[in-house]
Formats: sequence, structure tokens, C-alpha cells
Amino acid sequence: MKRVRAGHKYIFVIGGVMSAVGKGIATASIGKLLTARGLSVNLVKIDPYLNVDAGTMNPIEHGEVFVLDSGLETDQDMGNYERFLGRDLGPDDYMTSGMVYQSVIARERNLGYGGKCVEAIPHVRDEIVDRLKRAAEVSGSDVSVVEIGGTIGDFQNALFIDAARVMHLFNPGDVLFVMVSYLPVPGTIGEMKTKPTQNAVRELNSYGVQPDIIIARSTHTLDQKRKEKLSISCNVLPEHIISAPDVGSIYDVPLNFERDKLSDTLMELLEKEPKKTPDFSEWKAFAEHAHNGNGVVKIGIVGKYFDTGNFVLSDAYLSVIEAIKFSAYAHGVKPEIAWLNAKDYEKGPDQVSELKEYDGIIVPGGFGETGIEGKINAIRFARENKIPYFGLCYGMQLMTIEYARNVAGLAKAHTTEIDPDTPHPVIAILPAQVEKLAKKNYGGTMRLGAYPCELTKGTIAAESYGGASISERHRHRFEVNPKYIEQLEKAGLIFSGKSPDGRLMEIAELPKSAHPFMLGTQFHPELKARPLTPHPLFNAFIKAAIGQKGT
Repeated sequence: MKRVRAGHKYIFVIGGVMSAVGKGIATASIGKLLTARGLSVNLVKIDPYLNVDAGTMNPIEHGEVFVLDSGLETDQDMGNYERFLGRDLGPDDYMTSGMVYQSVIARERNLGYGGKCVEAIPHVRDEIVDRLKRAAEVSGSDVSVVEIGGTIGDFQNALFIDAARVMHLFNPGDVLFVMVSYLPVPGTIGEMKTKPTQNAVRELNSYGVQPDIIIARSTHTLDQKRKEKLSISCNVLPEHIISAPDVGSIYDVPLNFERDKLSDTLMELLEKEPKKTPDFSEWKAFAEHAHNGNGVVKIGIVGKYFDTGNFVLSDAYLSVIEAIKFSAYAHGVKPEIAWLNAKDYEKGPDQVSELKEYDGIIVPGGFGETGIEGKINAIRFARENKIPYFGLCYGMQLMTIEYARNVAGLAKAHTTEIDPDTPHPVIAILPAQVEKLAKKNYGGTMRLGAYPCELTKGTIAAESYGGASISERHRHRFEVNPKYIEQLEKAGLIFSGKSPDGRLMEIAELPKSAHPFMLGTQFHPELKARPLTPHPLFNAFIKAAIGQKGT
């Protein structure tokens, strides 16, 4: 095995006790702290599942699919990484077991192993190491922070932990281990218990790995007594045990870590000299907006991912929710977000009329026919009652269908995704997609990633962006049918954003003279919203929603 690049550092973040303990936010926060110290950082997410990417997984089960500029469909943690770092990440910063095994098997089929018996150890493990080294080289970073998905003891992530162990074996001074564990406070006992974390560290030791830092998640702040107890039991210095209590906003987490001097500890263990004094003033000002505000703006999200309750729903629309927050905070208000089940609006006008309670309505992306007529009814209500409306991907397509049916006189207009025999297919599949679907070639075959878009002067879109050319991320197979564009435009719908060749409609809107804000995008603007740089279209939507409160 080749040694890692001299001088490059790796921090592996591993979870203990239970899943959903906050490894992703901890990883993103570590990246934020090191960046503030002047180091260049790339964040890597490892997902142990055998899917080659996240694109074929149901959002209800796994949460949002986050698309990179490259078009790679990834886990939602990659979105948190980009938001905390304030910059884009590349495809080398993401890895699944499916990717790894696919590469190993392809190489074996091409005699890339010279006739050897190919095995999990060392060949699969070494492929993992090679991918981590390549990610570091491509980014040119000082430090790679690598989140290994799952929990200690999972069968699925054992090879990834072993790859980290071997990297530490050959470069002990360049590899650190951070365990994010959980310390419960049982209500009937009323005492914070350290034993689950002790057991998790002991199990990690059985892999040949010793954590250098423990991030102790809990409902309460970790006291010095528990730090000392964990220190003795887990062989970790008390000052290397970081308290991570529940907080009101995930954007408080790096600030909490800094109060416990995590960046000092990391710089010491990495043997790195700080290149600058960390300045969190801008981040602190943003984080404070999560707790304060001069008012509330009520936003209704009309969606369909409700089958397992609000907790998973939040994950399914994570980037949309965060984009709303960023723009609301920028306008000095707090968003009050309501989940509105599209199925309820299929029943009739009495149900959909509740939308008048909201300052703005969003129909986010999605697939399939579940709740589709309810969404169209909601869009019509927003249009006719002049409630600010923002349609994202599918939300733009349904906005176009609603306008075609109820304004342009195409009563049975639809998308061929739902009704292949519709007499007015105003939304139709991209020609390049027809053969792929016929062959059931679904994974990674949509229109994915960043594409350029040209804006029309004098429109809401151009005014919002403040320019004529933009680049945004896509994830879809269907588009506005070019055969209906002229008819829709004559009826008053404006296609204010188009592909450079003019063939693909990227943004549809109504003029301000007809509606305060009625706009949809074929792309997903939420994927490029950042805490310190909110997305221009979400800014415009929230501004219109605030204006709605006064009407």
C-alpha cells in the first residue's frame, strides 16, 4: 500500500451508540473551524450502502438527494458540508460501498489485478484508501475530514474503518479519529450515563482504532465529572472530550465547539500552525438570526412525502427548508413553515382555501402522480388569490400545466410522466431520456448537475439575480414541450430563463403587473443556497411573502 501524501492530514469521524447522532453536522462544523484557522479543507462522506449513488433511494427512507455541480446524486450530508463551508464540493468527495465494489469488480473483469484472487482484504479496502487519497489530491487541501456513515459495530462500515486504521498505521502522525457518541439522560434516573459511550469506544478499539477526540452528544452540557470519567475509561484526555448539547439551530454547533476549544485541540493534534486568528463574527451574526427576528413569515410547503411523519419529511425537503431560513434571516424575519399534504387538496375548494392563511406557497420537487391534482389546485388558488408562489422543478412543471388548463384554454393539459395519452402534453420527456427509460436505465441518467441559463431582461428572474447569465443544478427527465411555448406565452406566461440555445425553458413567471410573485424553476435553486449568501430567487420570494402580510 502506498503512503498518503506527505503532510496531508486526515480526520475520520465515526459514530458511536446510535445512528442520527449528528456526525454530519459535526463533520461540517470541524471543516468550518479548520477553515476559520486558515487551513484548506475537503469534506468526504462515506455511505456504506450498496447503491452506487443516492439517486435511486426514496426520500422518505433516506432523506433528500443532494446533487452536486458534477451531477453526482449524493447523501444530504453533502448539502450540509457545502452550506457550512460556503463552497461547492466535487464528486471525489463522496463514496458509497456500491461505487467501491463496482470499481473493484470492473478492474477484476479487465485483469487489472493480474490474475490474483480478489478479496475484500486487501483489494476492496485499498480501493477505499485510493479514493480518499485521490479526493485529497484533487482538492489540493491541507486536511480531509471524512465522515464514515453508520455506527460502530455495523457490518456494513467495517471495511471503511479498517481502511482508516491502515492509513493511521502507515502515517500515525497524519491521521486522527473523532468519535461522535451519545450520552443519554434517562428520565427516570435523571443522570447522564457514560457507559454506552465507554462500550462504543471499547468496540472501536476492537477494530484496532483509538479515538483521539470524543464529541459527546446529549440533551445536556457535559460536566467536568463526566469528562473525567470518560477520560479514564476511554483513554482520551479530558480536554479532548467536547461537549455537544442539543441546540436550537445546527448553525450554533461550530460556535459551541469553539467554546470548548475544539479548533485548538485539532490544531495541536494535527501539528498545524494556525495561519490566521479565527473570525466567527459573520457566522455569529447569522446564527443569532435563527433565534431572533422582527416578525414571522408563514410559508406553506405543499408536498407529498408525509408517510412516516414530520421527522423524515424535514429530511426529504432539507435544502428547501434551509434556503427559506437563509433568506428569511437576511430579511430580518423568522420563517414559520407548515407541511401541507397535497392529497388533502384533491378533495375540493374548502380544503384548498386554507392556503389564504399563508404569506407564501412552495411546491417543491418530486416525482409521480401522488397528490398531483392537489398540487395543481393549490397552485391555481395561489395564482388567483395573488399569494406569492415558488415552484421548484416539478413545481414549475405543475405551474405550467395549471396555467395551460385554466388560462391558455388547454383543458386536459398534463405531463406525459403521469398521462402518456394526454391531448396536450405541455410537459414531455426529454428526447434523450426515451431510450434510457425503455431500457430501464434509471440510475444516474436524468438531466443532472449544473447547466447554464440565460435570463430575459426586465423580468423578476433577471432582477433577482442582477445579471443575464447564471448556472444552476438540475435533476429531472421532463421539460416544457417546445410545441406549446408560443401558445403559453400568448396567454401571458413568461419564460424568463432559457438554455443558451433557447430550446429548454428553465424559468417560468408571471409579470408583476399580474401577480406579486408567481415563478417556477426547472432547476433546484435550493441546492446553491448558503447561510451567508442566500439564494437570489428565495430572497425575492421571501420579500414578496413579507409584502403579502401587509395586504
